[in-house]
Amino acid sequence: MKVAAIQMVSGLSCEANLQAASLLIHQAAEQGAELVVLPEYFCILGAVDTDKLAVKEDLGSGPIQSMLAQAAAKHGLWIVGGTLPLSVPDDNDKVYNSTLVYNPQGELVARYDKIHLFKFKKGTEQYDESKTLVAGDKPACFDLITHSGQSWRVGLSICYDLRFPELYRSLVDMGVNMVLVPSAFTHTTGAAHWEVLLRARAIENQVWLVAAAQGGEHENLRKTWGQSMIINPWGQVMSELGTGSGCTVFDIDKDELDRVRVELPALDHRKLG
Repeated sequence: MKVAAIQMVSGLSCEANLQAASLLIHQAAEQGAELVVLPEYFCILGAVDTDKLAVKEDLGSGPIQSMLAQAAAKHGLWIVGGTLPLSVPDDNDKVYNSTLVYNPQGELVARYDKIHLFKFKKGTEQYDESKTLVAGDKPACFDLITHSGQSWRVGLSICYDLRFPELYRSLVDMGVNMVLVPSAFTHTTGAAHWEVLLRARAIENQVWLVAAAQGGEHENLRKTWGQSMIINPWGQVMSELGTGSGCTVFDIDKDELDRVRVELPALDHRKLG
């Protein structure tokens, strides 16, 4: 199955970001992708964190969700909508940072609310997602059937989740053989940790891993690392972007995953948890 990791440099205008995402989805579809993964905050990287509150949507309605559903149905593929801000009941000052998954009929089939909220302070560079986000509390996955009839169970994670291996192990316990990581890693943390963490999660869980990132200098002066990549269950980077907008497509192989798990049955050797 061909999968696509889309990389963006999202800006202040939600409408412009949706147009850019639509074009990149089209490009991935033209390359034969059956599964397309957008990056975290694909719909907006505002001038301030609270800008996302202005474009939040209730689950099931709104222009962001409509674009994702329509694009999935138009191209007949699976779309994982990076993240978008979803309303929190009884709290107008915060949102969930949520991944939504649409099947080739344009139907919503899965939702994951980011569990681990990023906080970082180094000199003048600082972030605290808890000021505007409410954390989720449940892992999530979905079942995907390819055009050829092959079945995949796909786990969902978001950016900072990457630093918490227990989440990925819980996804393996749910039976996943692929994990998606829509992200907006900062340039500082990405340069130090992005690839090594991605490869570690793929290796220790023996899964295919698809990481779609923000990558470049944004209108809000934030700088993200990029380097979207697709990694096999042996931890090898099979396809990768640098910085800037684009998509990387790779034909992943379920037989390769099965072979790795047979040759090195590490998951069967677990003693704790």
